[in-house]
Amino acid sequence: MNYGRERSAPFALEAASDALWITYRWMTLGLATTGVVALGVAHSQAALDVLLGNRILFYALLFGQLGLVVALSAMATRVSTAVAALMFFAYAAVTGVTFSTLFLVYTASSIASTFFVTAGAFAGLSFFGTVTRRDLSAVGRFGLFALIGIILASLVNMFLRSSGLEWMITCVGVLLFAGLTAYDTQRLKELFQRNETSANLPLVGALTLYLDFINMFLFLLRILGDRRRD
Repeated sequence: MNYGRERSAPFALEAASDALWITYRWMTLGLATTGVVALGVAHSQAALDVLLGNRILFYALLFGQLGLVVALSAMATRVSTAVAALMFFAYAAVTGVTFSTLFLVYTASSIASTFFVTAGAFAGLSFFGTVTRRDLSAVGRFGLFALIGIILASLVNMFLRSSGLEWMITCVGVLLFAGLTAYDTQRLKELFQRNETSANLPLVGALTLYLDFINMFLFLLRILGDRRRD
């Protein structure tokens, strides 16, 4: 009786490991899509003129990003993998369009170096989330309140324009998404181990980790990025 249960544990761990690797592959492809689109738009003056010359279009893209995230999260279990993947890559591509404006503010070398710093930090934090036996659920609960606080503080600072508050928001943001990276990795591993492996769960997980990555990257860029002088 116990033999079957003992045999099932290694298979559950192996299945969870395979599902995590699939998740990381989706996330990597999403990041690659964002990077290619961002570089393409940034090096096209015509595309930049259209993007920056039409405020309605720019804000439509921002709201489109939010809509795609909400739609994919809500519909993932009810649509095919092909549709879910299309939504994920559409979100990554739209994010790339909006990220192209970063090249107008920061030097390309500092964007690249910050990306590699973020990648290294993400890999370490994700590995920690995979191997640690410590329950990180408290990090997830705290992260929700911290995220709400950052959003509210950012809205307030749009009017105050306080450099001190901006710096505090940036530091908290880096710590927040660092913690969420470890927490989300652990949560996904536990979901996969419990056999909660719907066909599109790796895609939803990839979206979650993708969001952790790009938000950590954006906050780190505020600290490490060199602003253009031309």
